[in-house]
Amino acid sequence: MSDKLTEIMAWKRREIAPLLRPVSDGELARADAARPKPPSFSAALRRGDGQLAVIAEIKRRSPSAGEINAGASSVDQARRYQAAGADALSVLTDEKFFGGTLDDLRGVAAFLASGSPAIPCLRKDFMVHPIQVLQAREAGASAILIIVRALSDEEIEVLQRAAAAAGLEALFEVHTEEEIARAVRHGARIIGVNNRDLAVFRTDLALSERLIPKFPPGVIAVSESGISTRADALRARQAGAHAVLVGEALMRAAEPGGLIADFRRS
Repeated sequence: MSDKLTEIMAWKRREIAPLLRPVSDGELARADAARPKPPSFSAALRRGDGQLAVIAEIKRRSPSAGEINAGASSVDQARRYQAAGADALSVLTDEKFFGGTLDDLRGVAAFLASGSPAIPCLRKDFMVHPIQVLQAREAGASAILIIVRALSDEEIEVLQRAAAAAGLEALFEVHTEEEIARAVRHGARIIGVNNRDLAVFRTDLALSERLIPKFPPGVIAVSESGISTRADALRARQAGAHAVLVGEALMRAAEPGGLIADFRRS
């Protein structure tokens, strides 16, 4: 881990430091029991018709792209994605680098819960401590992100256990074969290849083509980042992806429905 990701993770650890306290599995389980069960993230990614599932992301800016859609309302964007038939949503909750907040996740999850069918939300953030898992469950998320290269094995184990206690699933994000092996050792059932190298923010779809075929059978495969056209989605699908996670292209699209339909037909 180096460069930009190192900077982001160092900031995230400083940012959440004032919130840190012990969070037991019992507290997480009580938070889960006290709230309506969120829709299944993994089920949404395994479409019954065999088509590519689309995780539509709400992202106002990024270190690589700069401002994308700075004034976007998260709930309005969720409404557009719902109407477009997105299978799941990814909501950025990091403010410093991506312009998102936990309030975005709360508002989006509450809006989507009232729809039919309900659409699951991924809390997209740099997770390092169970307190963030508790926040995600309280905000209505169905899943959290675990960035394998950013964490020690002990931290991954703690986050995975916390997610399970809170009734949440986890998307394990990888960028190398060694990170696939680490994710599998921790029982990952959903693995995403980030085609963007978070150290230098360079994107290469060939990474999904190289890594997804190395996933164990039964793992749900996601291709993340750098997907903006039907041809891109087709490459991901041919590599074995069950789903694609798309942010920038959909946030810039005047009509995301057409783009989501193109991805799905790939």
